Amino acid sequence: MEEKREKNYRLINMEDVETRDVSWLWYPYIPYGKITIVQGDPGEGKTTFILHLAALLTKGEALPCEEDLRHREPVNVIYQNAEDSLEDTIKPRLVHAGADCSKVLVIDESIDSLCMTDVRLVRAIKETGAKMVILDPIQAYLGAGVDMHRANEIRPVLKQLGNIAEEYGCAIILIGHMNKASGSKSTYRGLGSIDFQATARSVLVVGRIKGNASLRVIAHDKSSLAPEGQSIAFCMDKDNGFTWQGEYEISVEELLSGDARGQKTKDAKSFLSEMLADGQLSCNEIMKAAKDRGIRNKTLWNAKKDMNIDSVKVGNQWYWTL
Repeated sequence: MEEKREKNYRLINMEDVETRDVSWLWYPYIPYGKITIVQGDPGEGKTTFILHLAALLTKGEALPCEEDLRHREPVNVIYQNAEDSLEDTIKPRLVHAGADCSKVLVIDESIDSLCMTDVRLVRAIKETGAKMVILDPIQAYLGAGVDMHRANEIRPVLKQLGNIAEEYGCAIILIGHMNKASGSKSTYRGLGSIDFQATARSVLVVGRIKGNASLRVIAHDKSSLAPEGQSIAFCMDKDNGFTWQGEYEISVEELLSGDARGQKTKDAKSFLSEMLADGQLSCNEIMKAAKDRGIRNKTLWNAKKDMNIDSVKVGNQWYWTL
């Protein structure tokens, strides 16, 4: 054993290491060559969100709130789901999302279940050139005998999976449920060892807005390679199906605690009620006062919309009134 370790011994001089920039599938939410975790309570829309994201990728369309709208090339996606049927659930969901199904590949698990360290996963990535690989849910792909609560068993598996992502330049997405510890920070609500969150370079939390059954939010819980991104909302309802709603002002902890709008929006509403209590004021005056209070324009306009505040033009100026 010692002789083997001696043969594997190698020192790396940092002077010889060539630096490179992080490349992104979806900045700043999903980096290439790394592991990203998407987690949330059951039924909150994690899989629906990721399938609609995959649909956009297969068609080469812009992703939600993407600033760089240059044309992107359609890419192949590998999607493994251990809970739902391909025929009556996964395929219909992809079709409904508008995906190019010819670019969505699935490794056949009818005989042998797949795991994160399976050679078939590497082979499929090499053969298809897939740029996004989805394993849904995490616990189904750990492999037999791996205890998801033991760090010493989780770390080697995730390290090998991370090496696969880096070698082939693909984004690997792990979808996981959250535990019921409602009083805990989001970091400690992922099922299993905290090493899942520690190993991932980005963690996204999907949750629903209390009091609005159709509105869900994707909040950035961890971002090791870039500043955390703004939360993004989407709607799921029977009449309109799935629709992206754009940025939404709410933190991860507010989302998990059931805060319907987030403290920042609440503060903005209180500010507007105070400013307009005695009658209308010019938009410019309100915007200036909001800036002095540290209230962002986006938050202010969201609050205005929620409060049904009217805009009236008098001369060359716009005025707001309750």
